[in-house]
Amino acid sequence: MKMTIEIDCTPTEARAFLGLPDVSELNARLVSEMQTRMEANMAMASPDELMKSWTAFGMGAQEQFRKLMTAAAEGAMGGGVKPK
Repeated sequence: MKMTIEIDCTPTEARAFLGLPDVSELNARLVSEMQTRMEANMAMASPDELMKSWTAFGMGAQEQFRKLMTAAAEGAMGGGVKPK
């Protein structure tokens, strides 16, 4: 024997019937907070801002690499002699 039961209700009615808490207010707050954060971060995602941050990182990394290589070359040449 096979039985099929069809229940026609809204999600709110189903939650209330099952005794689950109403989280609609919490959900609205979370969505609002996420929207605020996304809007704040969208300015950082603009192509100009991305290029500025990437370029700043690249220049700093190049300078650090140059210092590292200079220190290594000085160490290999006896410490006191600087490469030309």
